[in-house]
Amino acid sequence: MVTYSSTKVKNEYVILFQPRGIVRNRRSIPILRGASIALLSLALVIVVISLIGYSRQRNNYPSGMKIAGVHVGGVDPQIASQRVLQVYSSPIEVQYGEAVIHIDPSIVGFELELDTMIAAADLERTGGSFWGGFWNYLWNRDPAPVEIPLTATVAEDRLISYLQNEIAARYDEPPTPAQPIPGTTNFSPGSSGRVLDIERAVRLIEDTLRSPTARTVVLSFQRSAAARPTMQNLEILLQQNISVAGYDGVMGVYLLDLQTGHEIHFAVNQGETISVNPDVAFTASSTIKIPIMVSYFIKYGPSAINTDAMELIQSAMQTSENALADVLLNELDPNRGPLIVTDDMRKIGLENTFLAGFFCNPEFPCPLLERITTPANQRADVFTDPDLFNQTTPSEAGMLLADIYQCATSGGGALIAAFPDKINSQICQQMISFLAADKIGVLIEAGVPEGTQVAHKHGWITEPSSGVIQNISDAGIVYTPGGNYVLVIYAYHPVQTIWEPVSNLFAQMSQAVYNFYNLPTQ
Repeated sequence: MVTYSSTKVKNEYVILFQPRGIVRNRRSIPILRGASIALLSLALVIVVISLIGYSRQRNNYPSGMKIAGVHVGGVDPQIASQRVLQVYSSPIEVQYGEAVIHIDPSIVGFELELDTMIAAADLERTGGSFWGGFWNYLWNRDPAPVEIPLTATVAEDRLISYLQNEIAARYDEPPTPAQPIPGTTNFSPGSSGRVLDIERAVRLIEDTLRSPTARTVVLSFQRSAAARPTMQNLEILLQQNISVAGYDGVMGVYLLDLQTGHEIHFAVNQGETISVNPDVAFTASSTIKIPIMVSYFIKYGPSAINTDAMELIQSAMQTSENALADVLLNELDPNRGPLIVTDDMRKIGLENTFLAGFFCNPEFPCPLLERITTPANQRADVFTDPDLFNQTTPSEAGMLLADIYQCATSGGGALIAAFPDKINSQICQQMISFLAADKIGVLIEAGVPEGTQVAHKHGWITEPSSGVIQNISDAGIVYTPGGNYVLVIYAYHPVQTIWEPVSNLFAQMSQAVYNFYNLPTQ
């Protein structure tokens, strides 16, 4: 509806009109203002509420955050600390063979540096722009995932101690050594063992302690081969061999491991073990030819090699002819040859080994040049009726062979030390060659496989009138795949040393020693 009015202007009338709707819009302005205010107020309320919500959320760690691999998003630092501590203080499970062991991390020295990790997480939580974070909050944008790495220490010495004392000591299975079989020359096989690989175990357990999820570890071990029997086992077996054989005379045994220097040294009299300090004196018989050979080289040195004397020495060693030995002694000194040998042995520390006269033969008379007493032949508790002309002990015969071996292989030993201008490695190798030419197929040789090198000198004495044997001896260096050794055996019986059983006993004892060094070849 339109209303009309008129106004007179300069005697003219002007008709005015005004729409009623315009009047109504002016009246609605307050309503619009109120609505706008209401909307602004609502928006302000929402913003305030959002700020409060964001502020509360900012007090907690953002979603997706991990501390040391543990989810801590949406929780405050206190709860986050509890979660991390709970995970890393829980026992780890260790499996070793059939055993299952639970280990408290603190026992092996594992310590979390929790304060350091929480401080790093707090820096991530509060270090960014407040309003930038608020804007992302309003648009429901999750922050990028953040992971705080583990910070911890392990006391490795405590861990190693625990592995050694609590796991290895309880659950390792040591190898079982081969054992001698009583009454034989053989050894029963041992069994392999299980030994904890401690170095690898330390790495595996440290990795497990540092993992929030993989809290179980399987420890590795090393298989150890069956241990060799001990020298004590071998000594017992040798004594059992003598006992089983029923030998009731006097027997002295000396064994030297040329790799380790370990010894077996014992003597028995009528089946009972007796002292070897001092050692027992025996008639040296033909084993005294080893000192004679040594003294010849001490006098003539390297000039003796490649001369006619070499054939003479080899024949003396190989055929064991006393006349040949007397020729060598005469070349040392026509009057004092035997005593020169004695003096030479004393210079290398062999006080019980001597030669006091020439061997009896048509060319050389055999008077006793000197009556020699030694600690060994002054013993009153055992009697072997040692020859006044030549004596030695099992240990001294063995030590002389060991000196020759050391001289030949390494250029060391007492011979070179005492006679540096006369004795050298080449000479000692030549002496071993002479000893290796003594091939008789019995005694020590009979106890080793064919082809085994035995550098030795045997000896026995037969009474010319009765044919009775009272003394049998053999002293040699034995070369084997499993190790080289010196073996010396002397036997005496006051009535008769019957050849067959006693020589077999020598062979059995030699075989027992060979088997000790070469178990796989039994």
